Amino acid sequence: MPFTSEELVWIVDEKNRPIGAATRPEMRQQRLIHRSTYILISDSKHRILVQKRTLTKDIYPGLWEIAAGGVVAYGENYYDSALRELQEETGISNVTLKEHLDFYYEDQDNRLWGRLFSCIWDGHIRPQPEEVQEICMVDQIQLSAMLAKEDFTPDSYFLIKLIKEKKISPFDCLSLP
Repeated sequence: MPFTSEELVWIVDEKNRPIGAATRPEMRQQRLIHRSTYILISDSKHRILVQKRTLTKDIYPGLWEIAAGGVVAYGENYYDSALRELQEETGISNVTLKEHLDFYYEDQDNRLWGRLFSCIWDGHIRPQPEEVQEICMVDQIQLSAMLAKEDFTPDSYFLIKLIKEKKISPFDCLSLP
């Protein structure tokens, strides 16, 4: 279920220490540092899931992204948030997530501490219509072509660079055109 405007999210400091809670609109309007999860999904054919955000999203509407995930609710830990977001956005459940690393990301609209997860999934994917406009599994060549002609979220470009730099297997083959 998507966040409502009354639900609280973790607010953290520059070192990812919790300092309180705020509603999602407060967090966005004040550009508060919050926590988010990112889940890379691949299948046994070495394809990666990419999804297009709906036009109603509060940030980066209509852009493609290379990870499922979202804002961590107040009182929730990263892992449980990642499982919840994965199930909500894709219908994927009963999967073990691999934790990779924490990172700080900032752009003109967003400041967050993210935790990167991954999983392998060969089953059915059911995109959440309120959040996901389109979803597809792409191989490395298809992803490179998409990155060259489609608009992706700024944090997706950041993640691709981070994955290459840290050599996060099996995604270290991701590259920017």
